[in-house]
Amino acid sequence: MAVNQVLFLQIEVANEYMKRYNISLDEFNELNDKYAILEFIEEGYEPFHLMGNEGILEEIHEYIKEQRAVNGD
Repeated sequence: MAVNQVLFLQIEVANEYMKRYNISLDEFNELNDKYAILEFIEEGYEPFHLMGNEGILEEIHEYIKEQRAVNGD
């Protein structure tokens, strides 16, 4: 796995996530600080790069919901 491929996927998915949920970069950064979204994408790169952005966005949404439940947010 090349670093630039992971970085490209992180940027692409972050932009799509912000568009889908109508949030600003600052709001995305807050979510990332709290839930490590970019790290989640990096760790899941192998299956993620095969599933397309729609699938990745769903995975991220579910991941955040799970983290909120665990953290009591």
